[in-house]
Parts: sequence; C-alpha cells; structure tokens
Amino acid sequence: MLIDVIIPAFNEANAVGKVIAEIPAFVRNIIVVNNNSNDDTRKVSLNAGAIVLDEPQKGYGKACLKGIAYLEGLKQSPDVVVFLDADYSDYPEEMVNILEPIFQDNADMVIGSRAKGSREYGAMTLPQVFGNWLATKLMFKLFKADFSDLGPFRAIRWNKLKALNMQDEDYGWTIEMQIKAVKNGLSYTEVPVNYRKRIGVSKVSGTIKGVFGAGYKILWTIWKYR
Repeated sequence: MLIDVIIPAFNEANAVGKVIAEIPAFVRNIIVVNNNSNDDTRKVSLNAGAIVLDEPQKGYGKACLKGIAYLEGLKQSPDVVVFLDADYSDYPEEMVNILEPIFQDNADMVIGSRAKGSREYGAMTLPQVFGNWLATKLMFKLFKADFSDLGPFRAIRWNKLKALNMQDEDYGWTIEMQIKAVKNGLSYTEVPVNYRKRIGVSKVSGTIKGVFGAGYKILWTIWKYR
C-alpha cells in the first residue's frame, strides 16, 4: 500500500522536525501544510525532508483540505492517508498500529484513541477530556457511532476519504470525518494510542477563545449532520 501523511502545522518549528523524524520509513510522502506560520515551521519541515505546502488561511480543516488537494494532483494516488498533528503529542512510530486494521482489511478508517491509550499527566486539559466525552456520547445517541475520542491521529483509505467530500475548514474537521464515515457506511475501528504533553502552547486548549471556539464548532457540526 502507498501511505501518505498530512501534517497541518501552525507555528510548530520546535516540534514538527521531531514528528517528521519519527514517521516510519514505509511512508511515501510526508506533507506538512504550513498554515500561515510566522516562525520557522516551513524551514524546519523542509530540512527534515517533508513536502511543504503553504496555506495562508488559518484553519485546521483548511490545512487538511490543502494536503488532500495536493494528493489529488499526483499521478499515483495513495491507498491510505494518515493525519497527524505537528506538536509532537502523538507518537509517530505508533502509525503501524493505526494502519494494521486497514492492512488486514478489517477497516476503512482507524482512529487513534487517546481515551483507550496511556496519557501523560497534563497532556490533555479538563475541557479537552470533557469535550471528547460529550461529543462521542452525542455521536452515539444521534448516529449510533461507537467512538471514544476525536483523536487527530487517524488513517483512512484514500477512496473512502474522497467519497466523504470533506468541507469543514477549522475545528469541526475531525468530527465531520467521523460522522460522515458512519453515515456513509464505512467500516471503522479505534486503536489505543499514547499521548504526551505537546511542545509549546496549544492554539486550541491553551486559550479560552480556542476552547470555546472548538467546543461550539464541534457541537454545531453534530447538529448540522444530525
């Protein structure tokens, strides 16, 4: 299988190089989407061997869509796309565990669940933990979706990703993918992943504005696709 990785990155110069260095060698393309950073994210990513795309409009989903658009232009499409954060909170070497259900033809999409794995103390804030719990409970109630986390470390078959017609340009990206996967009949599963304190301050959980903005968008996305 051809595996490509998309890494949205906003001001992650201190972390993104470490993430790239620990991605397994079987990955074909590592694509860092520089999301209007004003630090050395672009330079560090290039020096680490990644393909770097610039997306001047801020937004997690916007950066992911930029990466997808790049893959659409390749002569040979990937079989699977992995999404991974640039802050070094995930363990890139665990990618093989996330991909295993797809390799075994048991799933179209796999979510790395921080709720089922081991979390370093302080790696997730109380609003993050509560928000994930609430969102997954609402998804189960409204869509019968069996998830424990909205974890950003995930893998999905390329043809299935394309069929989802992803639209969200910011905080609703992860939950939009999960809801649409269920509504479109994709087979999915979760695998436990470990989680550590990120390098630097989170743009979401590290600010009051980010916490409320993400929470509102996640709830709005659930309501939108109900």
